[in-house]
Amino acid sequence: MLDTLETINRSLFILLNGGEGTPAWAVNLAIAMGEALIYTVPLALLWMWLWGDFARRSLALKVFVVVMVAVGVNQLIGLVWQHPRPFMVGLGHAWIPHQPDSSFPSDHVTVLSAFGLTLLTGGEIGLGSLMLSFALLVALARVFLGVHFPMDMAGAFVVASICLATIAPIWQAVGRPITGGLERAYRLVCAWPIGKGLFLR
Repeated sequence: MLDTLETINRSLFILLNGGEGTPAWAVNLAIAMGEALIYTVPLALLWMWLWGDFARRSLALKVFVVVMVAVGVNQLIGLVWQHPRPFMVGLGHAWIPHQPDSSFPSDHVTVLSAFGLTLLTGGEIGLGSLMLSFALLVALARVFLGVHFPMDMAGAFVVASICLATIAPIWQAVGRPITGGLERAYRLVCAWPIGKGLFLR
């Protein structure tokens, strides 16, 4: 079973990876997507907190927790099961440098998937859909660039889904008091910009 999955994994990789004749504009576009879109995560979280109401701030904190737990799970998976990246086994073409560490699952796609799924289940349909779209673009880009296998991306989505399902009932019980406490601290620390109307109270 595992051998069959690995064969499919490698075949899909060869299909999606950019070969040596790939034009520079395609490589540059893939690098922009694969490297830059992840930075929308902290920007979106800041936006949700600084200009959001209580519900949106609570959702932003929930996103943060789910993302952190999911990335932690990824690290544990990497310690237990080392899966080489394509360039480590001489497969395809790597367009960007990367540490020769375990490829499964993708941290980039885990973060964006956890963000998008948490937002969707929290009622933020527009931003959640956008983040899941970014997750798909990053997944395709990083396979194209030769630093991940397709199964790394599927694994990232599964990890994000499981972590969200685990955290959701816990957050329902503790999210309100945690958000309230952090909101009070935020109002003290950011009293000046709040008073000037730069941030929402």
